[in-house]
Order: sequence, then structure tokens, then C-alpha cells
Amino acid sequence: MLKIALDESHLASFCDAQTLRHMEKETLSARETLVDGSGEGNDFTGWVNLPVDYDKEEFARIKAAAAKIRSQSQVLVVIGIGGSYLGARAAIEFLRPGFGCGSGSDLEVLYAGNQLSTAYTNYLINHIGGRDFSVNVISKSGTTTEPAIAFRVFKDLLEEKYGKAGAADRIYATTDKARGALKTLADAEGYETFVVPDDIGGRYSVLTAVGLLPIAAAGCDIDALMRGAQAAREAMLGEGFESNMAMRYAALRNCFYRGGKKVEILANYDPSLHYIAEWWKQLYGESEGKDKMGIFPASVDLTTDLHSMGQYIQDGERMLMETVIDLKDESAPIVIREEEGDLDGLNYLAGKPLTFVNESAMKGTILAHTEGGVPNLVITLADRSEETLGQLFYFFEFACGVSGYMLGVNPFNQPGVESYKKNMFMLLGKPGYTK
Repeated sequence: MLKIALDESHLASFCDAQTLRHMEKETLSARETLVDGSGEGNDFTGWVNLPVDYDKEEFARIKAAAAKIRSQSQVLVVIGIGGSYLGARAAIEFLRPGFGCGSGSDLEVLYAGNQLSTAYTNYLINHIGGRDFSVNVISKSGTTTEPAIAFRVFKDLLEEKYGKAGAADRIYATTDKARGALKTLADAEGYETFVVPDDIGGRYSVLTAVGLLPIAAAGCDIDALMRGAQAAREAMLGEGFESNMAMRYAALRNCFYRGGKKVEILANYDPSLHYIAEWWKQLYGESEGKDKMGIFPASVDLTTDLHSMGQYIQDGERMLMETVIDLKDESAPIVIREEEGDLDGLNYLAGKPLTFVNESAMKGTILAHTEGGVPNLVITLADRSEETLGQLFYFFEFACGVSGYMLGVNPFNQPGVESYKKNMFMLLGKPGYTK
């Protein structure tokens, strides 16, 4: 049973039933192309069957390594960029929200190698301080500039603190199964290794060791995460167009795109969803933004951004579509109390829970944006659990593959990403790179 749902009730006349019916055949064809592996990029579709066809031996090693990390460290530094860390961070901050300890458990998960800031790196080192820590470095090649530099820094810190052998016992490398700079180093130094599969690109890799090791180390239930993905896979592969939320999401966003809606905003009303949006932006941006086409993925954190971006969404250029993630809040209620004098004018809310106020803000905003010319879809999450998150991850991945094929692009390559690297390497003086 799915614990996520797609609400299309706010679409008004943006994409009527007749238009959507005309897109049904096209959407079904795109799903067939994805599932049977007949489209461009088909050598990177291993994620489609991953929830039922994953390496069970490695999965057990992931859980054992996570237990070891938690037993010997107070901090885990996850080194990676893009798909090598966004999925894990999205999951951890959704499932273990809180202050101070980023994972909400006795192990703090921190991130490096996702930028080149000297200040950030120094702050991170100082924050770790004298605490025991381990490192999970994630890179298929081992030569990507940002994580490779960060790994040099933190490997040196580990070796200074624990010695070479002690450091090797605290380094976990998620990389290519057979070759590459990181695999070569890991084999030489004796790091425990996990595999970045050849047939799964980075932005689709959250349910591989890339995401699972940090998620498990943070104390999350990766068995339940995979069960959720399995349930979503069964639904996405088995249900017809009328009830298949992934196909309908893909069809609707392409319908809006053809009608001039070039930007999709993913909105949330809970701060723990911020990195879900960051993960989603990479997934859809890298998958669809090519050949001078594609829906631009953006995000807002509401109600916060209603006081900044809200004006543009309401009254700016009508190139926007909006998808809202509605997390049903099961937190301990905070009830608004009555105050004598009512100076802030809020006594009319006395006795109401904060959840009610947040839900009302969401419903009112959806209505306002829809009336302002922005079509709104709502993805409802029944609860904050690993099973629900596994379903959400798989839903977005499957819909992305279908949507990309409907758009007419290869959803699994990213040729444009290499352009900035060539210029950067030239400016850095890397051998072989000249004007």
C-alpha cells in the first residue's frame, strides 16, 4: 500500500481531462521505453529494478559497517558531491531532524567535498574538534575535484590522529567495483569498499551503497527504506495510467511545459524537506535540462519564502508550475495559548495547534497561487518514516525517467556538466588543459 499520493484537485483548467487523455498513449509509451530499456541511456537504468534486485551480501555489509561507525565514532564525515551525497543528506535530515546533532542520534553526520570553501572546511574541522570520527568518501572515479581535495584533507587528519592503520580502519570508500583512483587507493590501503553500480548514475543512486551507508550510520532503518521503494516500484510498473501517480505526474508536468510553464517549483511546509528538494533539483535538472529544452527545477521553503519569493510566484511572469509536498505532521502538538491584552491580535487562534495554522497557510497559498495562474499539484506523505521516504524516492526517479523520454531527451546523461570542468582545469593549470 502506498503512503504517498498525488492530489490533482487544484489544477482548474490548466490541463483538462481531455488533454490529459490525449497524453495517455504517449506516457504509456515512455514508461515502456524506460522499463524495457529500449531508449537512450538504457545502460543507466539499473535503478528501475534495484529495490528487488540489489546485492544482499553488500546490503548486510552496509549494516555491519554502519554499526561499526556508530560504535567507534561520534562523527561521520560524508565526502561527495551531487548525487554522491544529496540523497543521503535528504534522507537523514528528513528522518532525523533536529538541532545540534544533524542526524538526531548519537552520531553526527557532516558533509564535505560538496564545495571548495576554505572557511567551511575550517569550520567543519573545528566543529569536529577532538571527537572521534570516521569518513565515507564517495566517488566512482576518485578524481572529481571537490571530493578528492576534501578527502586529502580529512585522510591526513585521520592519519595524524589515529596513525595510518587506525585511519584505514575508519575510512569507507564507495567507488567503482574494479577500477579508478579511489578503488586503487582503497585496495592499497585496506579501506572497506562499497560499490557504485555501473548501470546507475549518481543522481539515481540513493538506494545503493552511495546513500544507504550514511543513512544506516545515522540510525535509519534501511530495510524499511527498501520496502518502501519495492512498494512504489510495484505500483509504478503495475498500475494503469488512471491510477499511476508517476505517469500522471510526468504527463501533467509535460502538459504544463507545452503550455508555456517552463519552471517547476517544489514547495514544502516543513524544514526537514529542504534537502529532499535539493536532491529533486539535481535529479530533474541533470536529467531533463539538455538540447536547449527542459523544465527548470526550483524550490521554496514555506511559509518562510512567502515573505521573499511569494510576490513573484503570485504576480510574476506566468511561466511557473508548482508541486507541493504535504507532510502530515505527527509531532507533539504545540497549542497556541490565550494572552491577556491580545496585543498581537492572535487570541482568535487560542486553543488551536500550530499544525492547524501551518495547514491553513498551505491551503490558502495553494488557492492563491492557483487563482494567480500557477497550476498546483500536491504530493501527500502520510508520515515521516523510512517506508514513506523509500516510496517518494522511487516515485520521483521513475517519474523523471518517464518525463525525460516524453520530453525527447536522454534522461541519464549530463554532457553539459563537463563544460565548466574544462575551463576550471585550464585555469588551475592541470596538465593537458589549454585554451
